[in-house]
Amino acid sequence: MTEMSRKPEAVAEAIRKAQRIAVCSHVNPDGDTLGCATAMRLALTKLGKEVSLFCDGKVPDVLTFLPGAEEIRIPTGKEGPFDLMLAVDVSDEKRLGSCTALRTVSAHTAQIDHHPTNPLYMEINSVDGSAPATAVMIREQLKVLDVDLTPEIAVCLYTGISTDTGNFSFASTNAECFSIMSELMEQQLPLARLNRILFRDHAMPQVKLLSRALGSLKYFENGQIATMKLTRDDFNGCHALSEHADTLVNYALDTIGTRMAMLAREAGGGKIKFSLRAKEPDTINDVAQAFGGGGHPQASGITMDGPLEAAMDKVLDAMIRKLNG
Repeated sequence: MTEMSRKPEAVAEAIRKAQRIAVCSHVNPDGDTLGCATAMRLALTKLGKEVSLFCDGKVPDVLTFLPGAEEIRIPTGKEGPFDLMLAVDVSDEKRLGSCTALRTVSAHTAQIDHHPTNPLYMEINSVDGSAPATAVMIREQLKVLDVDLTPEIAVCLYTGISTDTGNFSFASTNAECFSIMSELMEQQLPLARLNRILFRDHAMPQVKLLSRALGSLKYFENGQIATMKLTRDDFNGCHALSEHADTLVNYALDTIGTRMAMLAREAGGGKIKFSLRAKEPDTINDVAQAFGGGGHPQASGITMDGPLEAAMDKVLDAMIRKLNG
């Protein structure tokens, strides 16, 4: 595993020297990457910087409430030049998608990330694989930049921290999370409203898609492994988007006695996307890495070629071997 460390001072120095800054999120954006990006936009604007937000993908409907979410753009290849390109919560260069092209029009590059598989692909790498969320590191970054919290920044940081810790339920959740939460609550954080938006309210297509996923549920190894699948027909029949499947794998993992879970879904271009989960002390990231994916010890992902059943058989076989290894 790559040696990692937080480097907020180095990132801050690069920010102070820059005027035009491109902040980039990862493909298939989630609450952490978008919470970090929107928080940095607010902070950098307070410092008098010209900030542009980029992401190779649509902002999920559930996250459009984030301050500045409407400013996020998919790169067209005509952007730049920038003094600094800053990637937030992007575990490797592939996860930048079309944002990769911004490197060639940026004088310097930096990243802030918390994925333990990060290969340190930028000029400046502030990476801590033990951090519960990249938003935790963003809070530290704002302190080094001497940017005070505001109610809007608090909303962004809460979104990042809460979504990447499973609403403060994952084993990665630590005292630092709650220390930051205390600061955010002092900014009149609308906790109940945000909690309902992020964790309680579900779009009708998502509920219908959950029904399809649960209908495909299968157990292996005496219930220790659970699998679910979703076809393009499932998505079309429910009028659902890819983002509506992002958390469904947790329903399979929550079965008593289940140690690992998989959700496989058909994506565009003949690709199959896998969401893999495990309960501590089991880990699943090494299974993902074997197929070119990655992520966290208990939450990882893979994108591989189809067809669906054949791809599922390969990943399931690897999970069984891991379970019995």
